[in-house]
Amino acid sequence: MTVYDELVARGLIAQVTDEEEIKELINNGKATFYIGFDPTADSLHVGHFMALCLMKRLQMAGNRPIALIGGGTGMVGDPSGRTDMRQMMTPETIQHNCDCFKEQMSRFIDFSEGKALMVNNADWLLDLNYVEVLREVGPHFSVNNMLRAECYKQRMEKGLSFLEFNYMIMQSYDFYELFRKYGCNMQFGGDDQWSNMLGGTELIRRKLGKNAYAMTITLLLNSEGKKMGKTQSGAVWLDPAKTSPFEFYQYWRNVGDADVLKCLRMLTFLPLEQINEMDHWEGSQLNTAKEILAFELTKLVHGEEEAAKAQESARALFSGGNAADMPTAAVSADDLQDGKIDILGLLVASGLCTSRGDARRNVQQGGVSVNGEKITDIATAYTPEDLNVADFVLRRGKKKYCKIIFR
Repeated sequence: MTVYDELVARGLIAQVTDEEEIKELINNGKATFYIGFDPTADSLHVGHFMALCLMKRLQMAGNRPIALIGGGTGMVGDPSGRTDMRQMMTPETIQHNCDCFKEQMSRFIDFSEGKALMVNNADWLLDLNYVEVLREVGPHFSVNNMLRAECYKQRMEKGLSFLEFNYMIMQSYDFYELFRKYGCNMQFGGDDQWSNMLGGTELIRRKLGKNAYAMTITLLLNSEGKKMGKTQSGAVWLDPAKTSPFEFYQYWRNVGDADVLKCLRMLTFLPLEQINEMDHWEGSQLNTAKEILAFELTKLVHGEEEAAKAQESARALFSGGNAADMPTAAVSADDLQDGKIDILGLLVASGLCTSRGDARRNVQQGGVSVNGEKITDIATAYTPEDLNVADFVLRRGKKKYCKIIFR
């Protein structure tokens, strides 16, 4: 199976231009390709995971990735998939986020000896002259065509700012600059980026002639990958200070039955033959597949040692044993009343509930347990001695756990 065929078999390719030429480049390690990351936070999240895994996969096949950090485009904000304008960030915040991205990406991509590049589009976008852009780039874009693009159409009813309207031009200019400076002949992006990407391809050909070599491939990042980045409690981050290895493991351990094999194909580096053998798994076998998925992805992000610890803790939690690696919350004397803390106060102090009212509802609905025993009485209270047992595990619902310690 060729590299390109494997990308298709894993469900990564949504649509392409010049497929035969793309196959030739990718399969023979001749592609210099880029994927952009706007620094909207100080950590990458699992919505970026598919792009990072793809970059790693193609680099292993001899191709050269360019990780483009959007220090310039981040000052405008991508309107794709949004119902309102993104909050403006200061240059200092953008630079801090860019620095964090670089450290995290290095876990996936080998940047040594020119094997990959990391560049920031602030290096060229911030120095552009407005009138120069209008004269040199503006004539190559049709406003009518831009307004037909999906990334803009969905915002027209609520209002699209002129600031955001320029995002397509900026992203297109990125591809033009990367082509000129680094020989970048291919770009990847989510299916919500298709119009922006075609704009870049067209700009290169118009500015540099029909023989200019530039291609686009879109991935299922929006419909499949980006939705992976959000849960009911917010984003699942790659930074262990924001999402612990245990929580990261648990996120993937709890994916839906219908998604587990899809995630294994798209995100892990397990052989397709091994994954295909799981196609007929059902019942408890799907739980085994979820454990494999969670372990492989936690190992990729946090290392094998942390993955093993997270898996051991998750299994212990399920069986009622020692879950040493799960998140912990400290209770102090300030949280006690008459030398005790009731279950409602414990849920709030641990962060598992936002208020005593929220805690009361969870207890009354049967969603709270301590060390595997369901708590139904809202007056249940605990002393420091109760909390200082070897394991005092508080649980809210199926996916929220916390080990309580008294300090």
